[in-house]
Amino acid sequence: MVKFENYEFVDGGVCAAEGFTAGGVIAGIKAGNTTKRDLAMIYCAERCKTAALFTSNKVKGAPIIVSKEHLKDGYAQAIIVNSGNANTCNPDGIEIAEEMCELTAQALDIDTNDVLVGSTGVIGQKLDIKPIRIMIPTLAKSLSMKNSGDAVEAIMTTDTRKKEIAVEFELDGRKCHVGGISKGSGMINPNMATMLAFITTDVAIAGELLEKALRKVNYLTYNMVSVDGDTSTNDTLILMSSGLAKNSEIICEDKNYEIFENALYAVMMNLARETARDGEGATKLIECIVNSAPSEQAARAAAKSVISSNLVKAALFAADANWGRILCALGYADADFDIEKVSVELASAKGKLTVCAEGAGIAFSEETAAEILSEEEVKILVDLHDGFYNAVAWGCDLTFDYVKINAEYRT
Repeated sequence: MVKFENYEFVDGGVCAAEGFTAGGVIAGIKAGNTTKRDLAMIYCAERCKTAALFTSNKVKGAPIIVSKEHLKDGYAQAIIVNSGNANTCNPDGIEIAEEMCELTAQALDIDTNDVLVGSTGVIGQKLDIKPIRIMIPTLAKSLSMKNSGDAVEAIMTTDTRKKEIAVEFELDGRKCHVGGISKGSGMINPNMATMLAFITTDVAIAGELLEKALRKVNYLTYNMVSVDGDTSTNDTLILMSSGLAKNSEIICEDKNYEIFENALYAVMMNLARETARDGEGATKLIECIVNSAPSEQAARAAAKSVISSNLVKAALFAADANWGRILCALGYADADFDIEKVSVELASAKGKLTVCAEGAGIAFSEETAAEILSEEEVKILVDLHDGFYNAVAWGCDLTFDYVKINAEYRT
Protein backbone atom coordinates (compact mmCIF):
# COMPACT_ATOMS: atom_id res chain seq x y z
CA MET A 1 0.00 0.00 0.00
CA VAL A 2 1.13 3.54 -0.77
CA LYS A 3 1.16 5.57 2.45
CA PHE A 4 0.14 9.21 2.81
CA GLU A 5 1.23 11.67 5.48
CA ASN A 6 -1.48 12.44 8.08
CA TYR A 7 -3.57 9.45 6.98
CA GLU A 8 -3.20 6.30 9.06
CA PHE A 9 -4.16 2.90 7.70
CA VAL A 10 -6.59 1.17 10.06
CA ASP A 11 -8.51 -2.10 10.07
CA GLY A 12 -12.18 -2.36 9.29
CA GLY A 13 -12.57 -1.76 5.55
CA VAL A 14 -16.11 -0.49 4.90
CA CYS A 15 -16.87 -0.85 8.61
CA ALA A 16 -14.12 1.51 9.76
CA ALA A 17 -16.45 4.50 9.33
CA GLU A 18 -18.88 5.11 12.18
CA GLY A 19 -22.31 3.55 11.73
CA PHE A 20 -21.50 0.88 9.14
CA THR A 21 -21.73 -2.90 9.37
CA ALA A 22 -21.26 -5.57 6.72
CA GLY A 23 -21.44 -9.28 6.09
CA GLY A 24 -21.12 -12.03 3.54
CA VAL A 25 -22.61 -15.53 3.30
CA ILE A 26 -22.59 -18.58 1.05
CA ALA A 27 -25.81 -18.65 -0.96
CA GLY A 28 -24.72 -21.06 -3.70
CA ILE A 29 -25.60 -18.68 -6.55
CA LYS A 30 -23.22 -20.27 -9.03
CA ALA A 31 -23.88 -23.95 -9.65
CA GLY A 32 -21.64 -26.15 -7.54
CA ASN A 33 -20.49 -23.41 -5.15
CA THR A 34 -20.64 -24.65 -1.57
CA THR A 35 -17.52 -23.04 -0.10
CA LYS A 36 -17.19 -19.42 -1.26
CA ARG A 37 -19.21 -16.51 0.11
CA ASP A 38 -21.22 -15.02 -2.75
CA LEU A 39 -23.80 -12.68 -1.20
CA ALA A 40 -22.73 -9.46 0.54
CA MET A 41 -24.50 -6.69 2.40
CA ILE A 42 -23.37 -3.28 3.65
CA TYR A 43 -25.66 -1.36 6.01
CA CYS A 44 -25.65 1.91 7.91
CA ALA A 45 -27.75 2.75 10.94
CA GLU A 46 -28.47 6.15 9.37
CA ARG A 47 -29.68 7.15 5.92
CA CYS A 48 -26.54 8.21 4.09
CA LYS A 49 -25.83 10.89 1.57
CA THR A 50 -24.69 8.78 -1.35
CA ALA A 51 -22.94 9.34 -4.66
CA ALA A 52 -22.34 6.74 -7.35
CA LEU A 53 -20.81 6.24 -10.78
CA PHE A 54 -21.76 3.45 -13.16
CA THR A 55 -20.49 1.81 -16.34
CA SER A 56 -20.32 3.71 -19.62
CA ASN A 57 -21.01 0.47 -21.51
CA LYS A 58 -24.22 0.72 -23.57
CA VAL A 59 -25.13 -2.75 -22.29
CA LYS A 60 -25.95 -2.24 -18.62
CA GLY A 61 -26.71 -4.81 -15.95
CA ALA A 62 -30.19 -4.74 -14.38
CA PRO A 63 -28.72 -3.79 -10.95
CA ILE A 64 -27.40 -0.53 -12.43
CA ILE A 65 -30.80 0.44 -13.80
CA VAL A 66 -32.43 -0.24 -10.42
CA SER A 67 -29.71 1.47 -8.37
CA LYS A 68 -29.85 4.61 -10.51
CA GLU A 69 -33.59 4.83 -9.91
CA HIS A 70 -33.24 4.30 -6.15
CA LEU A 71 -30.51 6.92 -5.92
CA LYS A 72 -32.45 9.78 -7.49
CA ASP A 73 -32.90 11.44 -4.08
CA GLY A 74 -29.17 11.15 -3.26
CA TYR A 75 -29.65 8.87 -0.25
CA ALA A 76 -29.14 5.18 0.52
CA GLN A 77 -28.88 3.01 3.61
CA ALA A 78 -27.89 -0.45 2.40
CA ILE A 79 -26.23 -2.28 -0.50
CA ILE A 80 -26.92 -5.90 -1.48
CA VAL A 81 -24.46 -7.56 -3.87
CA ASN A 82 -24.08 -11.03 -5.36
CA SER A 83 -21.24 -12.66 -7.24
CA GLY A 84 -21.50 -15.64 -9.57
CA ASN A 85 -23.98 -14.02 -11.96
CA ALA A 86 -24.05 -10.53 -13.50
CA ASN A 87 -27.85 -10.37 -13.88
CA THR A 88 -27.30 -8.75 -17.27
CA CYS A 89 -29.19 -9.27 -20.55
CA ASN A 90 -31.96 -11.20 -18.78
CA PRO A 91 -35.67 -10.55 -19.52
CA ASP A 92 -36.52 -10.64 -15.80
CA GLY A 93 -33.31 -9.00 -14.58
CA ILE A 94 -34.90 -5.79 -13.32
CA GLU A 95 -37.59 -7.69 -11.43
CA ILE A 96 -34.92 -9.83 -9.75
CA ALA A 97 -32.79 -6.79 -8.85
CA GLU A 98 -35.87 -5.08 -7.41
CA GLU A 99 -36.73 -8.17 -5.39
CA MET A 100 -33.20 -8.28 -3.97
CA CYS A 101 -33.73 -4.71 -2.76
CA GLU A 102 -37.19 -5.49 -1.36
CA LEU A 103 -35.94 -8.56 0.53
CA THR A 104 -33.04 -6.54 1.96
CA ALA A 105 -35.35 -3.71 3.02
CA GLN A 106 -37.67 -6.16 4.76
CA ALA A 107 -34.78 -7.82 6.61
CA LEU A 108 -33.41 -4.45 7.77
CA ASP A 109 -36.75 -2.70 8.26
CA ILE A 110 -35.88 0.18 5.93
CA ASP A 111 -37.35 1.69 2.76
CA THR A 112 -36.79 -0.31 -0.44
CA ASN A 113 -35.71 2.85 -2.26
CA ASP A 114 -32.85 3.18 0.23
CA VAL A 115 -31.33 -0.11 -0.96
CA LEU A 116 -28.82 -0.26 -3.85
CA VAL A 117 -27.95 -3.49 -5.63
CA GLY A 118 -24.97 -4.92 -7.49
CA SER A 119 -24.17 -8.15 -9.32
CA THR A 120 -21.02 -9.58 -10.87
CA GLY A 121 -20.26 -12.77 -12.78
CA VAL A 122 -21.30 -14.41 -16.02
CA ILE A 123 -23.31 -12.22 -18.42
CA GLY A 124 -26.46 -13.54 -20.07
CA GLN A 125 -27.31 -16.34 -17.66
CA LYS A 126 -30.51 -16.22 -15.66
CA LEU A 127 -30.00 -15.32 -11.99
CA ASP A 128 -31.89 -17.69 -9.69
CA ILE A 129 -33.44 -15.59 -6.93
CA LYS A 130 -34.25 -18.59 -4.71
CA PRO A 131 -30.89 -18.96 -2.90
CA ILE A 132 -30.74 -15.18 -2.47
CA ARG A 133 -34.28 -15.10 -1.11
CA ILE A 134 -33.39 -17.82 1.40
CA MET A 135 -30.11 -16.30 2.61
CA ILE A 136 -30.85 -12.56 2.87
CA PRO A 137 -32.47 -12.85 6.34
CA THR A 138 -29.46 -14.84 7.58
CA LEU A 139 -27.11 -12.31 6.00
CA ALA A 140 -28.90 -9.39 7.66
CA LYS A 141 -28.57 -11.08 11.07
CA SER A 142 -24.83 -11.63 10.51
CA LEU A 143 -24.02 -7.93 9.97
CA SER A 144 -21.14 -6.78 12.14
CA MET A 145 -18.46 -4.12 12.35
CA LYS A 146 -15.96 -7.00 12.09
CA ASN A 147 -17.28 -8.52 8.86
CA SER A 148 -15.96 -6.26 6.10
CA GLY A 149 -13.66 -9.12 5.10
CA ASP A 150 -16.64 -11.44 4.64
CA ALA A 151 -18.31 -8.87 2.40
CA VAL A 152 -15.26 -8.43 0.19
CA GLU A 153 -14.90 -12.20 -0.20
CA ALA A 154 -18.55 -12.40 -1.25
CA ILE A 155 -18.10 -9.93 -4.15
CA MET A 156 -14.97 -11.62 -5.56
CA THR A 157 -15.06 -13.64 -8.80
CA THR A 158 -11.68 -14.48 -10.38
CA ASP A 159 -9.91 -12.25 -7.84
CA THR A 160 -7.03 -13.92 -6.04
CA ARG A 161 -6.77 -11.46 -3.15
CA LYS A 162 -9.07 -9.33 -1.03
CA LYS A 163 -9.06 -5.62 -1.83
CA GLU A 164 -9.89 -3.79 1.38
CA ILE A 165 -8.52 -0.62 2.98
CA ALA A 166 -9.40 2.13 5.44
CA VAL A 167 -7.72 5.33 6.62
CA GLU A 168 -8.18 7.47 9.72
CA PHE A 169 -7.58 11.23 9.86
CA GLU A 170 -8.80 14.31 11.72
CA LEU A 171 -11.24 17.09 10.90
CA ASP A 172 -12.06 19.74 13.51
CA GLY A 173 -10.34 17.56 16.11
CA ARG A 174 -12.67 14.66 15.31
CA LYS A 175 -11.45 11.26 14.16
CA CYS A 176 -12.80 10.55 10.69
CA HIS A 177 -12.61 7.56 8.39
CA VAL A 178 -12.83 6.54 4.76
CA GLY A 179 -12.87 2.82 4.01
CA GLY A 180 -13.54 0.67 1.00
CA ILE A 181 -13.72 -2.75 -0.59
CA SER A 182 -13.58 -3.61 -4.27
CA LYS A 183 -13.45 -6.50 -6.69
CA GLY A 184 -12.06 -6.72 -10.16
CA SER A 185 -9.59 -8.94 -11.93
CA GLY A 186 -10.72 -9.25 -15.55
CA MET A 187 -12.91 -7.16 -17.89
CA ILE A 188 -11.18 -4.11 -16.42
CA ASN A 189 -11.05 -0.93 -18.46
CA PRO A 190 -13.27 1.47 -16.52
CA ASN A 191 -14.61 4.74 -17.83
CA MET A 192 -16.57 6.94 -15.39
CA ALA A 193 -16.89 3.98 -13.09
CA THR A 194 -14.98 0.98 -11.87
CA MET A 195 -15.49 -2.73 -11.43
CA LEU A 196 -17.40 -3.06 -8.15
CA ALA A 197 -16.23 -0.74 -5.39
CA PHE A 198 -18.02 0.35 -2.25
CA ILE A 199 -16.63 3.22 -0.19
CA THR A 200 -17.92 4.45 3.17
CA THR A 201 -17.13 7.50 5.27
CA ASP A 202 -18.37 9.07 8.48
CA VAL A 203 -17.41 12.58 7.37
CA ALA A 204 -20.30 15.06 7.39
CA ILE A 205 -20.32 16.62 3.92
CA ALA A 206 -22.84 18.19 1.57
CA GLY A 207 -24.18 15.79 -1.04
CA GLU A 208 -23.04 17.80 -4.05
CA LEU A 209 -19.48 17.94 -2.67
CA LEU A 210 -19.54 14.21 -1.95
CA GLU A 211 -20.32 13.58 -5.62
CA LYS A 212 -17.77 16.13 -6.82
CA ALA A 213 -15.01 14.49 -4.77
CA LEU A 214 -15.98 11.04 -6.02
CA ARG A 215 -15.91 12.11 -9.67
CA LYS A 216 -12.55 13.85 -9.35
CA VAL A 217 -10.83 11.03 -7.47
CA ASN A 218 -12.31 8.40 -9.76
CA TYR A 219 -10.91 10.34 -12.73
CA LEU A 220 -7.43 10.13 -11.18
CA THR A 221 -7.58 6.51 -10.00
CA TYR A 222 -9.97 3.90 -11.34
CA ASN A 223 -10.24 5.61 -14.71
CA MET A 224 -6.49 5.16 -15.05
CA VAL A 225 -6.58 1.36 -14.68
CA SER A 226 -6.70 -1.21 -17.47
CA VAL A 227 -6.20 -4.96 -17.24
CA ASP A 228 -7.54 -6.18 -20.57
CA GLY A 229 -9.27 -3.29 -22.36
CA ASP A 230 -12.81 -4.58 -21.75
CA THR A 231 -15.31 -2.28 -20.01
CA SER A 232 -17.73 -4.27 -17.86
CA THR A 233 -21.52 -4.06 -18.14
CA ASN A 234 -21.81 -3.88 -14.35
CA ASP A 235 -19.16 -1.36 -13.26
CA THR A 236 -20.36 0.28 -10.06
CA LEU A 237 -18.71 2.70 -7.64
CA ILE A 238 -20.72 3.80 -4.61
CA LEU A 239 -19.71 6.25 -1.85
CA MET A 240 -21.90 6.50 1.28
CA SER A 241 -21.52 9.14 4.02
CA SER A 242 -23.07 8.58 7.45
CA GLY A 243 -21.94 11.97 8.82
CA LEU A 244 -21.46 10.36 12.23
CA ALA A 245 -17.93 11.71 12.76
CA LYS A 246 -19.73 14.88 13.90
CA ASN A 247 -17.28 17.24 12.22
CA SER A 248 -18.61 20.59 11.06
CA GLU A 249 -20.38 19.74 7.81
CA ILE A 250 -18.24 20.45 4.76
CA ILE A 251 -20.30 22.85 2.65
CA CYS A 252 -17.62 24.44 0.49
CA GLU A 253 -14.27 23.53 -1.07
CA ASP A 254 -12.22 24.63 1.91
CA LYS A 255 -9.29 23.04 3.76
CA ASN A 256 -11.52 20.35 5.28
CA TYR A 257 -12.82 19.44 1.83
CA GLU A 258 -9.24 19.06 0.63
CA ILE A 259 -8.40 16.81 3.60
CA PHE A 260 -11.43 14.63 2.85
CA GLU A 261 -10.66 14.48 -0.87
CA ASN A 262 -7.10 13.40 -0.12
CA ALA A 263 -8.39 10.66 2.20
CA LEU A 264 -10.68 9.45 -0.56
CA TYR A 265 -7.73 9.47 -2.95
CA ALA A 266 -5.59 7.45 -0.53
CA VAL A 267 -8.26 4.75 -0.39
CA MET A 268 -9.27 4.68 -4.05
CA MET A 269 -5.75 4.92 -5.45
CA ASN A 270 -4.63 1.95 -3.38
CA LEU A 271 -7.71 -0.06 -4.34
CA ALA A 272 -7.09 0.81 -8.00
CA ARG A 273 -3.48 -0.33 -7.78
CA GLU A 274 -4.51 -3.59 -6.15
CA THR A 275 -7.08 -4.15 -8.91
CA ALA A 276 -4.34 -3.82 -11.53
CA ARG A 277 -1.97 -6.00 -9.50
CA ASP A 278 -4.64 -8.71 -9.31
CA GLY A 279 -5.39 -8.77 -13.03
CA GLU A 280 -6.34 -12.23 -14.22
CA GLY A 281 -3.20 -14.34 -14.43
CA ALA A 282 -0.96 -11.36 -13.68
CA THR A 283 2.49 -11.66 -12.13
CA LYS A 284 3.40 -7.96 -12.15
CA LEU A 285 1.87 -4.59 -11.34
CA ILE A 286 2.82 -2.06 -14.02
CA GLU A 287 2.80 1.65 -13.21
CA CYS A 288 3.34 4.07 -16.08
CA ILE A 289 4.24 7.63 -15.10
CA VAL A 290 4.19 10.23 -17.86
CA ASN A 291 5.87 13.56 -17.13
CA SER A 292 6.24 16.87 -18.99
CA ALA A 293 3.32 16.42 -21.38
CA PRO A 294 1.87 19.37 -23.33
CA SER A 295 -1.60 18.87 -21.80
CA GLU A 296 -3.38 16.83 -19.14
CA GLN A 297 -5.23 14.95 -21.87
CA ALA A 298 -1.96 14.05 -23.58
CA ALA A 299 -0.40 12.82 -20.33
CA ARG A 300 -3.41 10.64 -19.49
CA ALA A 301 -3.75 9.25 -23.01
CA ALA A 302 -0.06 8.38 -23.21
CA ALA A 303 0.00 6.62 -19.82
CA LYS A 304 -3.17 4.64 -20.55
CA SER A 305 -1.91 3.66 -24.00
CA VAL A 306 1.29 2.17 -22.60
CA ILE A 307 -0.32 0.11 -19.84
CA SER A 308 -3.07 -1.07 -22.22
CA SER A 309 -0.70 -2.36 -24.91
CA ASN A 310 -0.79 -6.16 -25.12
CA LEU A 311 2.67 -6.13 -26.67
CA VAL A 312 4.11 -4.10 -23.78
CA LYS A 313 2.31 -6.31 -21.26
CA ALA A 314 3.59 -9.52 -22.87
CA ALA A 315 7.17 -8.20 -22.97
CA LEU A 316 7.07 -7.33 -19.28
CA PHE A 317 5.78 -10.82 -18.46
CA ALA A 318 9.00 -12.10 -20.00
CA ALA A 319 11.09 -9.38 -18.28
CA ASP A 320 12.08 -8.23 -21.78
CA ALA A 321 13.13 -4.56 -22.09
CA ASN A 322 11.50 -4.19 -25.51
CA TRP A 323 11.29 -0.41 -25.27
CA GLY A 324 10.27 -0.08 -28.93
CA ARG A 325 6.83 -1.41 -27.98
CA ILE A 326 6.51 1.40 -25.44
CA LEU A 327 7.27 4.02 -28.09
CA CYS A 328 4.85 2.30 -30.44
CA ALA A 329 2.08 2.57 -27.82
CA LEU A 330 2.94 6.22 -27.25
CA GLY A 331 2.81 6.82 -30.98
CA TYR A 332 -0.80 5.69 -31.40
CA ALA A 333 -2.05 7.40 -28.22
CA ASP A 334 -4.60 10.17 -28.73
CA ALA A 335 -2.05 12.82 -27.84
CA ASP A 336 0.09 15.39 -29.65
CA PHE A 337 3.76 15.57 -28.71
CA ASP A 338 7.19 15.43 -30.32
CA ILE A 339 8.32 11.79 -30.32
CA GLU A 340 11.92 12.89 -30.90
CA LYS A 341 11.98 14.43 -27.41
CA VAL A 342 10.78 11.32 -25.56
CA SER A 343 12.87 9.43 -23.02
CA VAL A 344 11.96 6.15 -21.30
CA GLU A 345 13.27 4.60 -18.10
CA LEU A 346 12.44 1.24 -16.54
CA ALA A 347 12.46 1.01 -12.75
CA SER A 348 11.72 -1.29 -9.83
CA ALA A 349 13.09 -2.09 -6.39
CA LYS A 350 16.15 -3.44 -8.25
CA GLY A 351 17.07 -0.05 -9.71
CA LYS A 352 16.43 2.25 -12.67
CA LEU A 353 17.67 2.12 -16.25
CA THR A 354 17.34 4.51 -19.21
CA VAL A 355 16.51 2.59 -22.40
CA CYS A 356 15.51 5.41 -24.74
CA ALA A 357 16.51 9.08 -25.11
CA GLU A 358 15.34 11.69 -27.61
CA GLY A 359 13.09 9.10 -29.23
CA ALA A 360 15.90 6.67 -29.98
CA GLY A 361 17.52 3.66 -28.37
CA ILE A 362 20.70 3.90 -26.34
CA ALA A 363 23.15 1.27 -25.17
CA PHE A 364 22.09 -0.51 -21.97
CA SER A 365 22.68 -3.79 -20.20
CA GLU A 366 20.03 -6.37 -21.10
CA GLU A 367 20.98 -8.33 -17.97
CA THR A 368 20.39 -5.31 -15.73
CA ALA A 369 17.11 -4.58 -17.51
CA ALA A 370 15.91 -8.17 -17.03
CA GLU A 371 16.79 -8.00 -13.33
CA ILE A 372 14.81 -4.76 -12.93
CA LEU A 373 11.81 -6.21 -14.79
CA SER A 374 11.83 -9.44 -12.77
CA GLU A 375 10.27 -7.64 -9.80
CA GLU A 376 6.55 -7.90 -8.96
CA GLU A 377 6.13 -4.13 -9.28
CA VAL A 378 7.58 -2.38 -12.33
CA LYS A 379 7.52 1.29 -13.34
CA ILE A 380 7.71 2.70 -16.84
CA LEU A 381 8.87 6.31 -16.60
CA VAL A 382 8.11 8.36 -19.71
CA ASP A 383 9.26 11.96 -20.09
CA LEU A 384 7.79 13.76 -23.10
CA HIS A 385 9.93 16.90 -22.51
CA ASP A 386 7.12 18.90 -24.06
CA GLY A 387 5.18 20.65 -21.28
CA PHE A 388 4.22 20.66 -17.62
CA TYR A 389 1.48 18.01 -17.24
CA ASN A 390 1.80 14.59 -15.61
CA ALA A 391 -0.31 11.44 -15.27
CA VAL A 392 -0.12 7.95 -13.78
CA ALA A 393 -1.81 4.76 -15.00
CA TRP A 394 -1.80 1.21 -13.68
CA GLY A 395 -1.96 -2.15 -15.43
CA CYS A 396 -0.44 -5.62 -15.32
CA ASP A 397 1.47 -8.06 -17.48
CA LEU A 398 -0.23 -10.43 -19.93
CA THR A 399 0.37 -14.10 -19.16
CA PHE A 400 -0.62 -17.55 -20.40
CA ASP A 401 -2.94 -17.83 -17.41
CA TYR A 402 -5.06 -14.88 -18.57
CA VAL A 403 -6.07 -16.86 -21.66
CA LYS A 404 -6.64 -20.02 -19.62
CA ILE A 405 -8.82 -18.28 -17.02
CA ASN A 406 -11.02 -16.64 -19.65
CA ALA A 407 -11.20 -19.70 -21.89
CA GLU A 408 -12.56 -21.68 -18.95
CA TYR A 409 -14.66 -18.91 -17.35
CA ARG A 410 -18.04 -20.64 -17.80
CA THR A 411 -16.82 -24.18 -17.07
